[in-house]
Amino acid sequence: MWEPALHECHRIIKEVKQRNENGPVAAHRYGDKMLSDTEAAELLSFLTPSTRPDIKSQATEYILGLSGHRDGCRFLRSKPDLLTALFALTSDPSVAIVKDCYHIVINLSADETLHQVLVTDIKILPVLLKNLTDPDYLFSDQICTILSNLSRHEKTCRTVFRVLQEEVGLAKLVEIFCTEGYNKKAKLHYLGPLLSNLTQLQEARNYILDKNRCVVQRLLPFTQYQASAVRRGGVIGTLRNCCFDHVHHEWLLSDAVDILPFLLLPLAGPEELSEEENEGLPVDLQYLPEDKKREEDPDIRKMLLETLLLLTATKAGRQTLKEKNVYPIMREFHRWEKDVHVTATCEKLVQVLIGDEPEQGMENLMEVEIPADVEDKLKEADAKEQQELEKEKEKQEEEEKKSSDVERTDREQDSGLIK
Repeated sequence: MWEPALHECHRIIKEVKQRNENGPVAAHRYGDKMLSDTEAAELLSFLTPSTRPDIKSQATEYILGLSGHRDGCRFLRSKPDLLTALFALTSDPSVAIVKDCYHIVINLSADETLHQVLVTDIKILPVLLKNLTDPDYLFSDQICTILSNLSRHEKTCRTVFRVLQEEVGLAKLVEIFCTEGYNKKAKLHYLGPLLSNLTQLQEARNYILDKNRCVVQRLLPFTQYQASAVRRGGVIGTLRNCCFDHVHHEWLLSDAVDILPFLLLPLAGPEELSEEENEGLPVDLQYLPEDKKREEDPDIRKMLLETLLLLTATKAGRQTLKEKNVYPIMREFHRWEKDVHVTATCEKLVQVLIGDEPEQGMENLMEVEIPADVEDKLKEADAKEQQELEKEKEKQEEEEKKSSDVERTDREQDSGLIK
């Protein structure tokens, strides 16, 4: 009974560490004609501060087109002089040229093979971080996107974190993120995914989980930040990463942090629970209104469930979730949920909530070593389950499409459009 739950905890950790769920963000794509070395040298001569604005604009627009596809990015990777000149133009007087240059860097940062070129050869990080802290800077949203892309993979993430600590500090980044309206010209939502990426590193998690700093407590309200799914998802990803550190589970679930209501509220709906069930819940989840809505993004719902599942890896976590009467919330959520992948994760959590405690020596599922043969069987079962879920999802989508077509036909008939 406990082997699937144990395997699921290990699977979540592996999946998140591989950073497979959130892809890089790209900007625009136009043309895709390659340059000869002679043409590249000529183009470079136009990328200077003294060049006429209209000529510079044509040059940056052309390179923006190149950066919009893989071959173009790989070509630009071989031209560090071009990239250096382009990045220098992010301080150009022309807003249009600066915008093009930032979009080029966004596209380049979406390609992992250019990460080291950008952070080591072009050394873009100090300039980006300095501009990010300027509350009047016009292109801070683009900077957030670039930093989010660059921090997805661990190697470059370590460089981003090191330079961040040297130039600005993680404390300042959290302050900017948590200060609504810090920059009136930018929304800064992609600081959420940046924080999530940074917390794949133990050093970043140590800062977020420092009991004397109250950082994690400042992030919790953003689990229900309605203005942006990107910011909301970034914070929930951060919390999930922090739950890898099982030594903090008891503290996270204690009154000092009280993480549980912030993870459960987005999953709770308007269903009426019995008085006994309500009384057992955390106060914030008792007697919810009839218009209570659940998290609308299935990926975020899945992350919330995975975070709860990670918390059940420890005995203290399991006891707290059972004592706080989490099961009725999950029961109603399971009845409501339509996404097959989210439903499967919910079922794994419910299995732990209603199951008996594991045998002695397996109290902390994150510390238990799974025998190789058992691990192989569980992986095989997991792969089979994923295939079945994909088939089920495709079937579900096909049925929804047919239902939608029928409804549209009925409406057209009612309105006299079909004779």
